[in-house]
Amino acid sequence: MIKSFLTAVVIGLAFVVSTASANYQPRSTFGSSLHNVPSASIENVVDRAHQLLGTPYKWGGTSIDQGFDCSSLLVYLFKTQANIQIPRTTAAMHRSTAATIQRNALKPGDAVFFKGNGRGRVSHVGLYIGEGKFIHSPRTGKNVRIDSLSNRYWNKHYTTAKRFHNAG
Repeated sequence: MIKSFLTAVVIGLAFVVSTASANYQPRSTFGSSLHNVPSASIENVVDRAHQLLGTPYKWGGTSIDQGFDCSSLLVYLFKTQANIQIPRTTAAMHRSTAATIQRNALKPGDAVFFKGNGRGRVSHVGLYIGEGKFIHSPRTGKNVRIDSLSNRYWNKHYTTAKRFHNAG
């Protein structure tokens, strides 16, 4: 009798677990599930980016004290201001499933990508802030700054954009 009861409990638990796991959908850290992020959070991302102007570039840096490389600047901004996890590297951001945005549809908070390393690969990312401008951490010896997409260099090397948030 006990054996039958235990067998029924185990079978019942297995059914509950299999039903629960069949209905489980892990929350993506970027892409379509992030489209529910309030636009106020993205405004915070852009505002905070402005506050970081002048922060030194540091390859591999991930904080205000260390400095930032181009991708870590965006990782820091999205995580601290909107609680959005995005990939750590420029290439991984570019490969992500986040929505690809046409240049004429850019909204503040979009990640803008550039090729410029001579190898034909995406090698740089910045944060679009509106009015044809973006904030980025350009390279060793430079600081976080604002540049224009219409600047000859950036215009030539622009490739695409990704949206890790709701454009509102």
